[in-house]
Amino acid sequence: MVKLIALYKHPQNKEEFDKHYFETHGPITAKIPGLRKMDVTKIVGSPMGGEGDYYLMCEMYYDDHESLKQGMRSAEGKASGKDLMGFAAELVTLMIGEEVE
Repeated sequence: MVKLIALYKHPQNKEEFDKHYFETHGPITAKIPGLRKMDVTKIVGSPMGGEGDYYLMCEMYYDDHESLKQGMRSAEGKASGKDLMGFAAELVTLMIGEEVE
């Protein structure tokens, strides 16, 4: 499995961010072809104390790199990317990972 991972820094307005993320962005992203599973984690703290650097993490699972590429090229993938840049461009870090068995 291949994952597209999105890490979000703390937004200025968490209520506004959550509303957009869970009511608009998440549903757009969930429609991307080839997406097998989407896990969203709200970061609640750091082992060192405090809230830590990140607010939210989303892991989007695909069968392989080609499935991820095709999903990103789809109309739904493009809509998700456009929405992401519209509300969280300064907050998000994206990375691709492979699960290790």
